Amino acid sequence: MSTTASIDPVVILRSLEKRCAASAASLPDKVERKNEWSGVAFRVGEHHLLASLGEVVETLVYPTVTAVPNSCNWVRGIANVRGKLLPVVDLNAYLGNEPAVDSRRTRVLVLDCQGVYSGLVVDEVLGLRHFPETSCRNVTDAVPASLAAYVTQGFVMDGRFWGILSLSSLAESPQFMQTAV
Repeated sequence: MSTTASIDPVVILRSLEKRCAASAASLPDKVERKNEWSGVAFRVGEHHLLASLGEVVETLVYPTVTAVPNSCNWVRGIANVRGKLLPVVDLNAYLGNEPAVDSRRTRVLVLDCQGVYSGLVVDEVLGLRHFPETSCRNVTDAVPASLAAYVTQGFVMDGRFWGILSLSSLAESPQFMQTAV
């Protein structure tokens, strides 16, 4: 007669649990983060600006745009983005400067503020930037008159002023809403 040892699955599982617990890595210590302001950094002409993460829906590579007749010179046209029509505005031209030159770095910031769904053509998106909230400053003379209505605060980092462009203020502006000539 053969003797077969009975295998108890509960004993095997407990043994496996003990070995896993002994070799498991512990969780990292909780790192306390400072209060930071985070936003999308971009360039419009010579100005380095920021937009709050809550105001930017997405960033697009410059899409195919269909011109809209009888519209202001700063309106590039309408783009079809995943089946939704997106009005595309050249932010630099809207501010009274030369229109943005299309390049491989040209991007469109999509905003959806107070029911205004629109795309802003910018020269370049520079990624996310994080600043300590305590370093936020009110704007004095660091911003030209064309931006003064939309940029009231900003940060200084590495000798460069980063103005916070309020996309909601831009969307509420009567001039921005008046696109017809």
